[in-house]
Amino acid sequence: MSGLVLKLGPHERVLINGVVIENGDRRTKLSICTPNANILRLRDAIHPDEATTPVRRVCYIAQLVLAGEADADQGRRQLLSGIEQLSQALTDADSRDLLTQATSAIMQDQTYLALKALRSLMPREDRLLAS
Repeated sequence: MSGLVLKLGPHERVLINGVVIENGDRRTKLSICTPNANILRLRDAIHPDEATTPVRRVCYIAQLVLAGEADADQGRRQLLSGIEQLSQALTDADSRDLLTQATSAIMQDQTYLALKALRSLMPREDRLLAS
């Protein structure tokens, strides 16, 4: 059996296709067999008040699409626009590679993979904003 395997700690929450699921008292492993399921670990979720930087705002849009709280087509357009804006500021090779991965994932309707690539830019953005 292939697919995504989620390992959840005690009382950890995850959002799957718009439904919040909370684990019990013990560690659990879930196998997600349905392809293209929308999954978001709530411990990784960005609160609206935390979407205060360019990368975090684009990640937040991806998160809304994953949660089913934003129209997928409109969210895709906003994500591509946000990535284009980020590519004008983040010009190093590593950032470009991550932005290319995110764009490719969005074009293939793989919002989770796009979010994963975009989240990798957050530490870099933090360093840039701190200097």
